[in-house]
Amino acid sequence: MFDIGALELLLIVVVAVIVIGPKDMPAALRVAGRWVGKLRRASAQFRSGFDSLVREAELEEMEKKWKEQNAKIMAETPEGEMGPLPSADYGQAPAGDGQPDDLLADVQGASAADKATDEPTQTDEPTLPLEKPGKP
Repeated sequence: MFDIGALELLLIVVVAVIVIGPKDMPAALRVAGRWVGKLRRASAQFRSGFDSLVREAELEEMEKKWKEQNAKIMAETPEGEMGPLPSADYGQAPAGDGQPDDLLADVQGASAADKATDEPTQTDEPTLPLEKPGKP
């Protein structure tokens, strides 16, 4: 933004020391720092407001473009093509009434058949060599 080289900065420091004096220089630098901070915050706020305005304008432009494309697609599409499918095209209904009770009865029947056998069930837990599989 400002093109200040090393020579110009040295000249500003020398003039500031002569005009303000070395005793009041820290207070003057603090005040200058506060002003610079306020300017930076104001510029950041301005920039963020400007960016939000640009984003809103872009969104409005995109929305307008999408509406135009949607209208074009709807104009090219025949009337009956976008309707719902008839219920006969969905296929056959599943066996039974599909209630959870039926499913639960199937699972319980299978587990009862497994318990009827005298064979030990295999577990994922490792067993010690002295233990028989299936017994704790």
